[in-house]
Amino acid sequence: MFLAKVEGSVVSTKKDPSMHGHRLLLLRPQLVDEKDPSRFRPGQNTVVAVDIIGAGVDEMVLFSQGSSARLANDLKNCPVDAVIIGIVDTVDVFGKKVFSASDSK
Repeated sequence: MFLAKVEGSVVSTKKDPSMHGHRLLLLRPQLVDEKDPSRFRPGQNTVVAVDIIGAGVDEMVLFSQGSSARLANDLKNCPVDAVIIGIVDTVDVFGKKVFSASDSK
């Protein structure tokens, strides 16, 4: 599992039939900053993930990649590599809160 910030959505009207009805979101992975573990730094890549839980832009989410992504509900026969599996409430690193959803609203 990985942490990411939802940066936007992806719309694809022509896609594999098994993907119809699945919402796609654009994610920016978040990494704990090595120089200052009390903060995150954004990763350099972006990931398109299937949203099965109703996440929104600017939310911090948990996502899974690879073959484990297809273990999520209704995705067993879909060609997916990433799926959002949770919306993050808080993140603590070394006993210090580095993210709180209530603070980011």
